[in-house]
Amino acid sequence: MSSGTERGTEERPRRESRHQAREAAVQMLYQWEVGKQSMLEVMQSYWTPGLTPDAPLSDDLRQFAMRLANGVAATVEQLDPMIAEAADNWRLERMAIMDRILLRLAVYEFLHQPETPSRVIINEALELARTFSSDDAVRFINGILDGIRRTLARE
Repeated sequence: MSSGTERGTEERPRRESRHQAREAAVQMLYQWEVGKQSMLEVMQSYWTPGLTPDAPLSDDLRQFAMRLANGVAATVEQLDPMIAEAADNWRLERMAIMDRILLRLAVYEFLHQPETPSRVIINEALELARTFSSDDAVRFINGILDGIRRTLARE
């Protein structure tokens, strides 16, 4: 293996791993939204040893997941109007909770993760929708995110 490949692996976790971190962020955001708990309380309960679903994440991936979840929770007032504007004839409160969470996470990444290409953000959101929502949600989320991406003039 070349040193360039090794360096790339050290600087950035594998895509699949980042996907797992996004799944953790979505689960924390769901608990935050439905349970009406503070994000601190959500994180404390989510990362309780023995209760965390799936395989444990590395410290870097845990930090990435927490950064995403905290970021979405802290900027929801900025994210929701952008989503509402792009979602013709859909009020946010009428959207499925999971779809709203997935949209918020992706829009947050558009705005605050400039190193992540838009196509990756959208593909991740669609994969998360396939896992946590429905086929109809995949099309719905894709359309809204593509509109927001164009509005932000993001490639």
